[in-house]
Amino acid sequence: MQALILAGGKGTRLRPLTMHTPKPIVPIANRPLLVYQLELLKRAQMRDVILSLSYQPQKIEDKLLDGFDHQVHISYTVETIPLGTAGAFRNAAGLIRETTVVLNGDVLTDIDLSEVLAQHREREAAATIVLAPVPNPTEYGFVETDETGRVARFVEKPAPEEVTADTINAGIYILEPHILDYIPEGEPFMFEYDVFPKLLEAGEAFYGYIWRGYWRDVGAASSYWQANMDVLAGRVQLLDKLPAEGGEKFDASVEIDALSVVDPSCTLKAGVQIINSVVSRNCYIEERARIENSVIRGGTRIGPQAAIAGAVIGKGCHIGRAVTVSGNAVLGDKSVVSDYSQI
Repeated sequence: MQALILAGGKGTRLRPLTMHTPKPIVPIANRPLLVYQLELLKRAQMRDVILSLSYQPQKIEDKLLDGFDHQVHISYTVETIPLGTAGAFRNAAGLIRETTVVLNGDVLTDIDLSEVLAQHREREAAATIVLAPVPNPTEYGFVETDETGRVARFVEKPAPEEVTADTINAGIYILEPHILDYIPEGEPFMFEYDVFPKLLEAGEAFYGYIWRGYWRDVGAASSYWQANMDVLAGRVQLLDKLPAEGGEKFDASVEIDALSVVDPSCTLKAGVQIINSVVSRNCYIEERARIENSVIRGGTRIGPQAAIAGAVIGKGCHIGRAVTVSGNAVLGDKSVVSDYSQI
C-alpha cells in the first residue's frame, strides 16, 4: 500500500497564520499537522508516503526529511504550477505502483484506514471516497450514495431544499492505479469536479465509506483553533499529548493545568497562569500573565498582566503590558500590540 498526501496548498483561508508557515506543517498542540497524518497512515501499516508539494516546499522537506524520525519513508513531488487535487495525483504517477490512499493535507481525523481499505477490497472498488456527516451540507456540497453504498451523485453548494444527504467529501480517497488514466498530464484537474463525475459516467465501482467519528478540515483560523482545543481535550485519538513538564525557566509559582501543552524551552515568570492552552517553543511569558483557551506560537513575548483568552497568537509577536486579547482574535506573525490595548 502507498499513500499520497496533497500538501501543496497555499493555505489562503488560514492566513495570516500561513504567511510564513506552509499549511501542512502548522502546529497542532505543538506537532506539525502532517505528523498526525503520518501516524494515521502508520496505524494502517502504510509507511511508503509521497508528499505532493507546491507552496514553500523546502520548509516542509526540511521539517520531515526522509521520514526516518517518524518511522515512514517519504518521497516528494513538487508542482511547478498548481495542478489541483487530481493533477497532483497524476504528477506523482511515476511513484505510484499500487492501490493508493490519497489524503488532503489539511484534514485532522483518527479514522481507521484499515477498515476503509477492507471495504474497498471487499467491494472490488476502483475508488472509495470517505464521507463525513455535517450539520449543514449547504456550506460544502454533499455526496449521495445508494442503498449498496455506491456513489450516486455530487451536489455542490446546494440550496437547503435540495439537500438529500448530510455527508460531504472528507478529503480521503482509496484509488486504484488505473484512475490515473482519467487525468490528463500537466493540466490542472480536480477530483471533485473533473475525475469523480467521469467515474460515475463510466460506471466504475465507486463507493462511499461514511465515517461518523472525529474529522476536521483545518483550513480556516477558527477551525485551526478548534483543532488545537480538540487535541487538548483528547477528542482526537492519534498521538499522546505532549506533557507540560516544567522547564528550567518556569518560576515555581507558575500554574499550568493538566490540559495544557507548554514547550519546556519557554520562560514563564512568577504568577503566570496557563489554562487549556498551547504555548510553543521559546515563548517569554511575563509576570501574572494569564493565557486561557488559546494557542501561542513560538518566539512570542507576552507582557506582565496580559490576558489572552480564546485567541491564536502567531510567531514572534510582542504583546504589551496589561493587554487583553479575546473574542476569537487571530494575530499574524510578528504582530506588536501596545501596552494596555484591547483586541
